Amino acid sequence: MTGGESDSDVLLTLPDELRGAFKDPLGSIHTDANCLRPDLGDPVIAVGDVVTRHLTRAGTRPDLAVVDWVTEREALAESERPDIEGYDERIDVENPAAGLSEALLEALRAGIERDGKTVVVVDGEEDLAALPVLLIAPDGASVIYGQPGEGMVHVPVDAEARARAHELLSRMDGDGERLEDILGDY
Repeated sequence: MTGGESDSDVLLTLPDELRGAFKDPLGSIHTDANCLRPDLGDPVIAVGDVVTRHLTRAGTRPDLAVVDWVTEREALAESERPDIEGYDERIDVENPAAGLSEALLEALRAGIERDGKTVVVVDGEEDLAALPVLLIAPDGASVIYGQPGEGMVHVPVDAEARARAHELLSRMDGDGERLEDILGDY
């Protein structure tokens, strides 16, 4: 836990036996943000610093970006961080490694519902944020997250992507009912 976060703030945690299920990408892998741009839906949601940086440098500022200033367990140098200037709203939250906190889930929901561009800056880890985002993003949205050592995973949001995210989240330990209370109907 970071910064005084209590156990009650963490709604779901990833059990060790489920870690392997998260290694398979949920969509197609891309290594060039410029080639990915024509396939992006609306809104564009980026989970991860490197993904956000690549999209922004290619001319696509995500509608919702989730960053934690870390990639592959290494702190990012200031020069390697994505540019978060110009977002309409910045939400700072705490979130533990291998978990999903109530604060992160509420920030994701607010960012998706908000008109304008939002960046969520996580103190801790944002790796699992793509799953709840897939549940609440509208059909036609694009969720892009990093696949370590491979590239950017692009998941067009539809019923199939939503069902896969729901299945993975339902296998995590914790309070699934509270998750549904925060995220609403999906």
